[in-house]
Formats: sequence, C-alpha cells, structure tokens
Amino acid sequence: MNKLLFKFLLLPLIVISTLPDSGTALAEDDPLIMGVFPRRNAVMTHKIFKPIADQLSRKLNRKVVLVTTKDFKTFWEGVSEQKYDLVHYNQYHYIKSHKNYGYRVILKNEEFGKSTLTGSITIRKDSGINNILDLKGKRIAFGGGPAAMMSYILPSYLLRKAGLEKGDYTEAFAKNPPNAVMSAYYQQYDAAGAGDVVLKLGMVRKQINTDEMTYLIKGEQMAHLPWAVKQNMSPELESNIQQILLDLNNSDVGKNILKSAKLTGIRLATDDEYDPHREVVNFIYNERY
Repeated sequence: MNKLLFKFLLLPLIVISTLPDSGTALAEDDPLIMGVFPRRNAVMTHKIFKPIADQLSRKLNRKVVLVTTKDFKTFWEGVSEQKYDLVHYNQYHYIKSHKNYGYRVILKNEEFGKSTLTGSITIRKDSGINNILDLKGKRIAFGGGPAAMMSYILPSYLLRKAGLEKGDYTEAFAKNPPNAVMSAYYQQYDAAGAGDVVLKLGMVRKQINTDEMTYLIKGEQMAHLPWAVKQNMSPELESNIQQILLDLNNSDVGKNILKSAKLTGIRLATDDEYDPHREVVNFIYNERY
C-alpha cells in the first residue's frame, strides 16, 4: 500500500472567509452571519450548507452570509469575537461560548436517524491492536485539533478511563475527523480519534474501504452537534430561525435541503442536554462550563 498517496490529507486547506465586524446589535437590515465549523474540509462545508443559508435568506427576507474556515482554531476565533449570529459547531464550542459569550442553543443535528453521537477510537481490523492498552507507544491521529469534542476530547476521556495517560502514546492532529480516520486506514497512524458517524460518511466511504476498519472503543451516546444563536439576537428572530429550520423536516423541499447538508433531520435542543459534555471537558481540561 502506497502511503505517499494519502499525505495530502493532513495538509491544510487554504480556504479562508472574511468576517464582518460583530457590532453590538443586529439591525433588521444587517446580513445574518451563519458560521459552520470545518468538521469536513472548508470547500465541502460551504457547498453542503449553502442551501440552508439560502432557505433562511428566502424565509427571513434578508441576506444570510455563510462563513466557514480552514481549521478549528480559526473558526473559534470567529466565535470568540462573536462574529456569527447563527452558528453550527461542536459541543465543546457550544458550552464554552454559552458561558463566555452567551450563545444559546436552539437546535441539534440528526444524522443517520439519530440525534445523538459519541466519540471513538478507530483502527484497521488488521492492525494487531486488540484492546485499548495495546495503544501504548502507538501513534493516534485525532481529527480537528484539541477543541474537537467527539474526535479528541471524548476519545482522550476514553483513553484515560482505560488506563492510558497523555504521553503513553503519540498524538497527532489531522485537519478534520474524516482525514484522521483515512490516515489510520492508510497506516500513517495506528489509530484515529473521531466521531462514531465518520465511517458512515459518504465522502469517507468513497475514498476507503470502511469494511477494513473497526471501532476499538466507543463512548456513551450524547446530544448531537448544536446550533446556537448570538446573545444579542432578538427573541422574535431567534424563534423565526428555529421554526424555519425545524420546518425543513416537514416538506420534500426541506428534506432535500437537509440531505444536501448530510442530515436526516434537525431537532430541538436545550442547554441541559450538554451537561454530560461539560463533565467530560472538566475531566480532560479541568474547565468548568
């Protein structure tokens, strides 16, 4: 197997969006900034979420600007500067931004018919790794960086609970979770940290034979990826956005828009659903949100 064929997967994608100033309030004629984190590469992220932005624009009768970034770090800078009015990101991003900046969760993803997911450690079936302690001294690629909830924080939690401490294995970071899994497939790394849905993603299944991969360990199911709104958004606009997105579940047009975004639905979410994530983050980072 030629490992050189896959080295490009761990290289950065140079796709950067320019964000407007956040301001102190959202006027009725201001564009609505919709931020989506780079769970996939930036080009694909923009392509698959643009139909949602376009639908919001039509229904709200205002311009909606879709923004993504080349990596998690750059995306978080936009969150911390409160550039996004509506934001779709991971659970760690949410609990941190809720406490620090007042973002409010309104919805969560449903994928493959489930509104929950978890983190996992994924390996090749022929890796010779039979249990979690076999990863001692091995190389693990985590998708998306230290802020990736299901691809780094929760897998790290699983490793700690199984008896492996930081330093017992070598950490590396792929640009996103699919790249982490594919790098393990091509044996650049011994294992990958990623969400338990990554092996089901079409973009992954097109590039590797996922039948050759397996889950070494999975965590408990937790609330799916959230959608949240900025602290200064009016209750009326928040309610309108929430209802427009929920209505996507109820029509053929809406279902096609969701399908484009690789979703089977979008569901109501509440802040307390993310308390289990808070416990894991506190365990790994000693951060209380």
